[in-house]
Amino acid sequence: MLVLVAPGQGAQTPGFLTPWLDLPGAADRLAAWSDAIGLDLAHYGTQADADAIRDTAVAQPLLVAAGLLSAAALGDITPGAVAGHSVGEITAAAFAGVLDDTTALQLVRKRGLAMADAAAITQTGMSALLGGDPATTVPHLEKLGLTPANVNGAGQIVAAGTLEELAALEADKPEGVRRVVALKVAGAFHTHHMTPAVDALAEAAAGLDPADPRITYVSNKDGKTVAAGSDVLARLVGQVANPVRWDLCMETFKDLGVTALLEVCPGGTLTGLAKRALPGVQTLALKTPDDLDAARELIAEHSAA
Repeated sequence: MLVLVAPGQGAQTPGFLTPWLDLPGAADRLAAWSDAIGLDLAHYGTQADADAIRDTAVAQPLLVAAGLLSAAALGDITPGAVAGHSVGEITAAAFAGVLDDTTALQLVRKRGLAMADAAAITQTGMSALLGGDPATTVPHLEKLGLTPANVNGAGQIVAAGTLEELAALEADKPEGVRRVVALKVAGAFHTHHMTPAVDALAEAAAGLDPADPRITYVSNKDGKTVAAGSDVLARLVGQVANPVRWDLCMETFKDLGVTALLEVCPGGTLTGLAKRALPGVQTLALKTPDDLDAARELIAEHSAA
């Protein structure tokens, strides 16, 4: 059984979309999406520098577009399940047919703008903690005023809060934590700092008519499978200010009997977590079109199984 997953913010790098636009129809598809959301995705995916694509309002639609573009290059596939990390959940909703591609990009554009506005209120950020035990790490973070915004499993938790709180974490790491790594994001996502964005996103979602998922959809709110499109949409709105539980998603992958995990462009982060947390599960990250043949082989092998 194959699960198709989409990464979240921070996975983007300058120029990462350049080779994908050489594929037939890719540039036209990206141009149509750019017109629909009022953002030049091709420019940001091929020419913009790291600071420009770190902007939340840019990074989020860029990541969803990259995921949809790379998945389309695989052809007509039906994975056994789909899931996404943070903003990647909107990509997963499109994979599952809950939203069409254009609607997904319009929603994520509004999400990015709303979260950028919320992030501008207070200087905040996020840092990944490598190593340690959650039973020790989470109380330590809360003592410092930080939120465990992403509980990723495989020995990784992402803390979020003000820059002062994150500086205190650097000076006072929880027992067992080897490193604290600042992430390439511009706010404390999935925390109370994003509460103003929830109302804006709820307003944007109110006019949508989501379909029920046609593929098993695993929510990063709690790792549960979700059968109703309206529930998927409500979770997409709420997760902006609530922690991502990717650890629970991976537990669900185990329960579903997943044998392979394929991460769409810009892949790497979620396959890295899966290699540590899901032993025996084959993994592959779509980074460039050179990875497509191997991905098709993986799909053929595990879809047949």
